Amino acid sequence: MNPIIIEVRDIVTTFGENLIHDCISCTIRENEIFALLGGSGSGKSTLLREMIMLGTPTSGSIHVFGENIANLSLPEAQILRQKWGVLFQSGALYSSLTVGENIALLYEEYTDLPPRLIHELVKLKIDLVGLPEHAIHLYPSQLSGGMVKRAALARALALDPKLLFLDEPTSGLDPLSSRQFDELIRQLRDLLGLTVVMVTHDLDTIHHIVDRFVLLGEKRVIAQGTLSEVLAIDHPIVDYFFQKETHGIQS
Repeated sequence: MNPIIIEVRDIVTTFGENLIHDCISCTIRENEIFALLGGSGSGKSTLLREMIMLGTPTSGSIHVFGENIANLSLPEAQILRQKWGVLFQSGALYSSLTVGENIALLYEEYTDLPPRLIHELVKLKIDLVGLPEHAIHLYPSQLSGGMVKRAALARALALDPKLLFLDEPTSGLDPLSSRQFDELIRQLRDLLGLTVVMVTHDLDTIHHIVDRFVLLGEKRVIAQGTLSEVLAIDHPIVDYFFQKETHGIQS
């Protein structure tokens, strides 16, 4: 069994008097594609933000690469952040920079590489995510929705992380583009040895590329495991997300 990369233990999250998480626990193992699934308001995006240190739970702990992220100093946190990449739902590309400049920004910020080598690395990342070579000169406003996702993914992969966080990666894409992006994620996981954590509501993604997932509801973990393991659980929230039929899963 692969080693644990992320361990979430008894997370409680409150916003004022509003309870979001009530003792949430899950484990994510090396080289798997793991999804956070749940309805609107279930706290899946909040949990992702806590994993990447953009939010702090009220209690409980999150260990990433064996480090309790709540105990890290600012310099230690900065070093840990360089071990993962993040693809935000909207892409979050800087609109005033070209695709190439968006990707190069990470090399300029975190490395001492010369400009010529940075340029070659940027071209490599653009090719890696399936964008055409000329995309390096395009601005985000000149890209289709699918190209924005790929450009943001190239930036997330700039520093060769072993951990990749994706927030609703297929949101806003048509069905064909969604499946192509799913396949890209699977290929990159296999090629680069990535561990992938994604927030998604796309049941086709769950069905086709996700190894395991956690289903959140009622402020707790309703189920965790592979698709077949979760479908074996008798719970109304499981039934709400997955219509169980003799011929498989209907989304």
